[in-house]
Order: sequence, then C-alpha cells, then structure tokens
Amino acid sequence: MATQKSLYIKLPLVLALILIFNYAHSQSVSTLMGARANGMGYTSAALFDSWSIFNNIAGAAKIEEHSAGFAYDLRPALPGGNRAAAALALPTSIGVISGGVFRFGDNLYNEGVLSAGFSNQFGLAALGVKINYIQYNAEGFGRSGVVSIGFGGIAEITQQLSVGAYITNINQPKISKDGDRIPTLLTAGLSFKPGKNVIIATEIEKDLDAKANWKTGVEYSFHKKFCARTGYNLEPNTIFFGLGFKTTKLAIDYAIQHTVQLNLSHQTSVNYFFTR
Repeated sequence: MATQKSLYIKLPLVLALILIFNYAHSQSVSTLMGARANGMGYTSAALFDSWSIFNNIAGAAKIEEHSAGFAYDLRPALPGGNRAAAALALPTSIGVISGGVFRFGDNLYNEGVLSAGFSNQFGLAALGVKINYIQYNAEGFGRSGVVSIGFGGIAEITQQLSVGAYITNINQPKISKDGDRIPTLLTAGLSFKPGKNVIIATEIEKDLDAKANWKTGVEYSFHKKFCARTGYNLEPNTIFFGLGFKTTKLAIDYAIQHTVQLNLSHQTSVNYFFTR
C-alpha cells in the first residue's frame, strides 16, 4: 500500500516535470551540467571547462590535465526530479578524450546517458564530437535506448572574443515505435572578456520543435581563487547565481536557480585535477 500511495503522489509530479522540460530540451530533462555553467545561466557555447562533455564538447579541447568530476542537481519542489553526473577528461597527444555519465529520476521514472567525446585544437578553432547512449525507463512501461550524436566548435576570434556553436542529436534517433524522434537542438553564442577578471557570455538555444531560448551570463573573479556568477534565461524565465573556488588541483562550484515552475534548484560540482 505504501508503494502504491507513493506512486500516486509522485506520478503527477514526474509527468509535470517531463512536460516542462520537454518544452525546452531535446530529452525530457536537460543534460547540461556543471555548476560553473549553471551559475552563468548555462551559457556554455563558447566556454572551455571540464564539464564540456555535457555542454559544447569543443570546450574540452583546452584541458591540459587529467580531471574527474561529480555534480549533483537538487530540485526540492519535485521529488524524484534530481539529476547527477560524473565527468572524466583525458588529454592525449592527439586530443582530449572525454567521458560522462548522467542520471535523472528515481525508480518510478528515470533517464540515463552514457557519453564519450573527442576534442582537439586546430589553430584558432576547437572542434569536438561526441556520441551518447540514452536510456529511458518507466515503471510499468519498460525500457528503451537510443544512440545520438553531437558536434561542436569554438573559434577564438581575438584574445577577448570567442564564438561557439554546437548541435545536439544530429541524427534525430527514434524513441518509439510510432516514429517519435529526439529533436535536434541548435545552440550558438559568444563569450567576451572586457577585462582580466570578467567573462560575459550570451547565446541562443533553439529546439527545432520549440521556441528559441536566449541566455546570458557573467563570471567575475574577485580573487585568484574565488569568483561569483549570475545569469538569466528568457524561455522559461529563469535567474541564476553561483560561486566558485579553484586551486591547481581542485575546483568546487555552487549554483542556484529560480523558475516559477520549479522554484529553487541547487547544483554543486567538484572537479579534481591530476596535476603533474
């Protein structure tokens, strides 16, 4: 009886979550991860960092040290709606190999993504490609899995200005026997450094089956080890704030966001760098 009661309580929440995120993302939930990008409103199209396997894969091209990270995204207003991810980056002589594992949901409904990517720097341009295995599991409805492909690039126009773009789910894999497909998501943006300690980023994200989402974010380093972040998304209206701490071996980031639909959400990510 307790399990059945829990099912009745959680089912409307899970369905609401799926509807909300299906409106704005290529999967039923966003797989964008990393509290640094989160604090900047997920303006990650032209950013280089250790969580690029979940954002613009080209952003991993400048990683110089082996790194491993874990992130957890907490959504108190939606039981069973939390997200978790782990990322790994391995620089080699021919480029950077990245890997990632993502999970959303609980035993009633969950999604998992296993990702592998490769990135490299070619002069002023960084390019990357990744492949994802996406699995959906709903209690009473079974399990299904698909393979998707993503591609991205970042061009450093000047030392202050970078332009980036990436495509998610180029192949539009089918997710049902009825022929339903995971939509293609296009994202393009830029990052600008007006000063040594400031990054301003903005981008447009377009699901081919939904409205475009405009994002903007700012990162300010007020100390050599500490920084503050903020961001805004237009569709849906979302505000973001974040803090970061980084040393040569460790990066700890925290972000908080607010939407009318989900109220407050929190994300923390930790990265360890295997410096030589």
